[in-house]
Formats: sequence, structure tokens, C-alpha cells
Amino acid sequence: MRDLADWKGCPAPKPVLIEGRYVIVEPYDRTKHLNALWNDAFGGMAINPLLRYFSQDDFSSIEDFDAWLSAVQQKSGWVTEVFREQASGKVVGMANYMRADPANGVVEVGGVAHGAAMARSPLSTEAHYLMARHVFEDLGYRRYEWKCHSENQASRTTATRLGFTFEGIFRQHMVSKRANRDTAWFSMIDREWPLIKAAFEHWLSPDNFERDGRQKQRLEDIRATLGAGEERR
Repeated sequence: MRDLADWKGCPAPKPVLIEGRYVIVEPYDRTKHLNALWNDAFGGMAINPLLRYFSQDDFSSIEDFDAWLSAVQQKSGWVTEVFREQASGKVVGMANYMRADPANGVVEVGGVAHGAAMARSPLSTEAHYLMARHVFEDLGYRRYEWKCHSENQASRTTATRLGFTFEGIFRQHMVSKRANRDTAWFSMIDREWPLIKAAFEHWLSPDNFERDGRQKQRLEDIRATLGAGEERR
């Protein structure tokens, strides 16, 4: 654990451009990204099944989506980052830095939406690696959170795969779509980051993929192997 005797907090997250091998993480720009997210990444009205566990009501149009994005940025302070595939230049998804607590060095990644083009590819893994690296290394945060509806098993599986630790269920945490939501909480912390980072970088290496794009080693297995090595030292 780091020495906090001279702790002065962290800067608040701001829109940031980060380039990876497979994906670019770039700040949301309404002119450039609204139509690309709605139509290309999320398939228009197909967005509602994709975002079924988000707390807002279903969207009836791109105008609703636009209004929601504007509200979470302006009223709730979300910093929306868009994922663009390097190879094609297409917008494929988004996530947000949210509920930042700079004084304590805590921030959440949320409002995560992966379009179909991100499935079965390195895109989502690298996007979340880049966002986490920025939080820990550029901004100096101590804790990075992931929260989701307790029934959202896909999100819970993704959080665990990426290296977040499950911390428990907050019962009756929210009213979502006029129903109760219990929330699953996950986190990764600064002292865990070096191992998580090493596993990400090993997994993302071109050497970890077959010619058809299949992974050779799972991210979880790489992290476990590296962790076992650390324990033996």
C-alpha cells in the first residue's frame, strides 16, 4: 500500500485520446460520434436490448439517446469515451469515467456499451486496458470501480475477466426502469495494477493470437500464472 502521508488527491478525469494497437479511445464529440454510435455501433433501435440493464428508460429515437448522453455528461459529470477500431476506423462502442472522487483517488468506469463489432476480438480488452492504465498511471488513482445490475451476468463475467475483484451486492441500491436493482460491486486497486497490466500486455501481444484471431491463452490464465510467479519470489 502506498504511503499516504503526503497524499494530495488526484486530478479529475477529463476527455482523453489514447491509441492502442487495435483500438483508439477518444473523447465523445456529438458531431462526430452521435450518429456513429447510434447507427453503426449499436444498430439503431437494437440499442435497447443491448442496454437493457442501464437505468434509463428505453430510447424511442436517436434524439432520446442524444438527450440522455448530454444529461449524463452535463448533470452527472460523466466523461464519455468512444471506442474506434484502428483497422477500419469504425466507431464500435463506448464507456465513461464516472462518479469520480479525486480527493480519495476513486473513479468508476460505467455506461459501458460494446457494439457487435467488439465481440470475439481484442477490441474490448484493449479499450479497458487503456482506460485503466490512464487512471492508474497518468492520473494516479488508488481505486478503479466497476458496478452493474446484479442480474447482468455478462457484465459480471467481463469485470472478473478483466481483473476486477468482486466485493459484494448492494441490496436495493437503485430503482432502475421502475424496478428494484441490486448492484454488484467490483474494483481493482493500485497495488494490483502492475500484475493486471502485465497480464493485459501479454494477452494483447500479437504472439497470443492464432492466424484466425483465436486467443492462445486466456487473460485469466495469464494473470494466474503471473500471480503464482510473484508469490514464489
